[in-house]
Amino acid sequence: MLAGVSTDYYVRLEQGRERRPSEPVLDSLARVLRLNADAKDYLYEIAYPRLRRPRPAARAERVSPSLMRLLGDWRHTPAFVLGRWMDMLAVNPVADVLYEGLEHRDNLLRLVFLNPRARQFYPDWEKTAHVKAAHLRAVAGADPDDPFLPELVRELSSGSEDFRRMWARHDVRAKTHEIKRIHHHHVGELLLTYESFSVNNAPGQQLIVFQAEPGSTSEYALGILGRLAAERTARAQGAGRDEGSPRSLPLHPAGQETPSPFMWNTRL
Repeated sequence: MLAGVSTDYYVRLEQGRERRPSEPVLDSLARVLRLNADAKDYLYEIAYPRLRRPRPAARAERVSPSLMRLLGDWRHTPAFVLGRWMDMLAVNPVADVLYEGLEHRDNLLRLVFLNPRARQFYPDWEKTAHVKAAHLRAVAGADPDDPFLPELVRELSSGSEDFRRMWARHDVRAKTHEIKRIHHHHVGELLLTYESFSVNNAPGQQLIVFQAEPGSTSEYALGILGRLAAERTARAQGAGRDEGSPRSLPLHPAGQETPSPFMWNTRL
């Protein structure tokens, strides 16, 4: 074989009867199969699983107060924190407006595969769905013993033929950087770049930040969503006051009142 291993040894690997392949064998397989960096990392994860702490009975994940404050400082930038299985753990007001009205928005996988409106929200739906499924496969390799992974896969498989098709491909891809098209019912189409940052003090959590090209129509549209978010926050904060109409929150000057991020009720 091109990988330098016998057919019998390769069959044993596929069947799980050979559980400790050497690094040279893995490198050869990755080269012959033309695996990208994410897929090669996944191959090593399943071949050499890292020591894992016992899992708690509950699935709940919490976002640190300092990260919540950081979310609130971004007034025109949609930002949110994802959990290990793409649960939306916390969002800032702009992100809340961006995803408003969408069923299953508590989890990006459920949103993409179980909500028919996702095909309008994501004009490049096929690409977006493939990235989501490949990312789930990547994080599953790092944590295959999590009891909630089979539950999520069963739910998505039973509700979406497209998920079954994409999951069966075994593609692997980490979420880091991508240009995404989104169609919002209020401001129309946005072309946004998202960056993904790992939260080091909470393994499995990711901070997602959307940005638009400076001077673009998408940046202008995000400004509109930012103002909507600020007005809604002002109304919510003013509901408990005895004053008249709620005041608008300032959008630009530093040191003034800032819309607060909040936790969404995810299906944990």
